[in-house]
Amino acid sequence: MSSFLFLSHSHASGPFRVGSHHLARELARTGAEVVHLSTPLSLAHRVTGRVSRADAAATPRGTHTDDAGVTHLVPRTLTPRPFGSFRVERELARHSLPAAFDTVLIDQPLLWDASVRPLARTLVYRPTDLYPSGVKADLQRRIVTAADAVVATSAEVLRGLGDVDVPTLVLENGVDLGHVAASDSAARPAVCVYVGALDGRFDWLQVIRWAQARPDVRFEIAGPTPGPRAVPANVTLLGPVAYDAVPALLHGARVGLLPLSDDPLNAGRSPMKLHEYLGAGLSVVARGTPVIGARESQGLYTYDGPDDAEAALSRALAHPSPNLAGAAGAAASSWPEKTRTLRAFLASLPTR
Repeated sequence: MSSFLFLSHSHASGPFRVGSHHLARELARTGAEVVHLSTPLSLAHRVTGRVSRADAAATPRGTHTDDAGVTHLVPRTLTPRPFGSFRVERELARHSLPAAFDTVLIDQPLLWDASVRPLARTLVYRPTDLYPSGVKADLQRRIVTAADAVVATSAEVLRGLGDVDVPTLVLENGVDLGHVAASDSAARPAVCVYVGALDGRFDWLQVIRWAQARPDVRFEIAGPTPGPRAVPANVTLLGPVAYDAVPALLHGARVGLLPLSDDPLNAGRSPMKLHEYLGAGLSVVARGTPVIGARESQGLYTYDGPDDAEAALSRALAHPSPNLAGAAGAAASSWPEKTRTLRAFLASLPTR
């Protein structure tokens, strides 16, 4: 039986599911032993309010095993990583978890320490974002030096690593079709929806421009961060939406929004919500990036900036609904398919 350790930036108890959660689930479903350890929840973050009391209370203490058989662990520490004495190997031992795995996949640079490399025969760095500078960039360089392979979520993220002398694979994020697919064939109302993070990578100003230009359309924005104090009357700020409630929200909309800001980190993103929108039968309007290009036959429309954003939205709204072509295309990006590709790549790596 194969065994895998994921060292991930996000835990699975919040409103979001990230790629490591889906890959861990699919690997466990094949019979593999899978442990998913995510960024520690520190006392400093709780005291300063960066992690709310409600979020901390909702995060399980110790280990817990989900329905797929993945063992999850969110460590508790006094100080944030990479500060303090936290070590991955010591945390695994503290919870009686294995000390050896076939493969470690790390996507969170802050979880790197000297104890990680000896934990597995194969160490895979799985970068999901660009880290041009700072602590994460330094840790990333150390991981790449120690890694046996790199599996990046976009070609742009892979390029951001510079010269890499180990085998590489670009494996973009996928979609849990069983979770988001719709069973009805009725046309959707004139509703545009966004579900996800509302940080500096999200373009609030563009959403407001769209809403002002199209008062006949309703815009529903779901995310854990408060929005602007004043928004047009046809914009609804839903706050955080539980993962299990996302499909119903998507099935009540016609267009999925990806209003990416000018943040340079957006250049490398492989948004999971793009595939989720398409899989749920929505057309999509997105700001174009090196990773996101138009596929209008599948209902994906892109824009370069404010001058052509309204026209792109209009084309997305006019696309046949539900977007059956987009849903069919999303099937090629299912997480079982992504996992099969990952396993084939891992099997091709030289043995240590």
